Amino acid sequence: MINEFKIGKVKFNSNRCVVIAEAGVNHNGSIRMAEKLISHAKNAGADIIKFQTYKASKLVIKKSPRFWSWDGEKKKHGTQYDSYSELDKFNFKDYLKLKQLCDEYKIEFMSTPFDDESVDMLLKVGVKGFKVASCDVTNFPLLKKISKTKKPILLSTGASNLSEVKKAVDYIVSFGNKQICIMQCTLCYPTKSEDANLGALLDLKNNFPNYLLGLSDHTLGTAIPSASVLYGVRAIEKHFTYDKFLKKSADHAISLNTTELRDLRNNVDEIIKSIGINKKIVLKCEASTRKYARRSLVVKHNITKNHIITYSDLIPKRPGTGIPPYKIREVVGKRCKRDLKEDHIIKYTDLSKNVS
Repeated sequence: MINEFKIGKVKFNSNRCVVIAEAGVNHNGSIRMAEKLISHAKNAGADIIKFQTYKASKLVIKKSPRFWSWDGEKKKHGTQYDSYSELDKFNFKDYLKLKQLCDEYKIEFMSTPFDDESVDMLLKVGVKGFKVASCDVTNFPLLKKISKTKKPILLSTGASNLSEVKKAVDYIVSFGNKQICIMQCTLCYPTKSEDANLGALLDLKNNFPNYLLGLSDHTLGTAIPSASVLYGVRAIEKHFTYDKFLKKSADHAISLNTTELRDLRNNVDEIIKSIGINKKIVLKCEASTRKYARRSLVVKHNITKNHIITYSDLIPKRPGTGIPPYKIREVVGKRCKRDLKEDHIIKYTDLSKNVS
């Protein structure tokens, strides 16, 4: 049985794919821009909008090198600290405002915490679930802090091997928290199609059969996250912006815009519908097609009574209301009990049981 849970009013289960608009710090330090992100995400059909909560001084040392390349950096040859310190200015009142705006727009608020103080602050704000960033899969002190809240956890697994994921999941569960969605992720910005490794979801499914699967995706566009639904993904997180050309944050350029996010929403909903019942059967909608599009054995030309049927006397034609062509050997060699006209759909009652 797969563990299902709710974050606020958003249900995480096998029946529907949750779409998470990862706004991160694409608000550029502006509440006005953050509100625009919230409203656009809601209008595009996202279930959750997620931000990021950190202080550069608690995240990186000042000389930590960047692991991305973006021409828009204020300091072209700066460090992670230089970049993160540009966008870490929101305080408790700001996050409280974000939560209030999300409530007004009727979209669930989340934010990824990167330190213990951020967890405490987000709890006061009223967050209903937590995202653990890929970089913190091995950060057990932070995992402990988050796990003990007993709130659902979206665990991103970028740049991790299976052993590390298992240790993280086991550690979270050791605190009595089994509300976990394990999210496949490739920690490259942007991720090339050949590096998306959606097949890893099969490995995760085999090793964690009782947990929901998700995808924290960094590829460009909607094709790959849409396809992930067929691998069992039921929660997709994508970077989101309303304008890919905005400055300050490197994430704008690799984010989905409003139109693309709406396309993703529509795509995953359609794909979920298309999966069906996991059995190959004749569906109700195929009943008339099966009857009238298949073929029956038909008399190719006029045949007289007592004629012995040969292969050359028969032709498979629609509709499929008579003897199916795969039973042709049951017809060939039989004697006609009556005259049969061309295009007659042959029946067993037209034939004698034996030749003699």
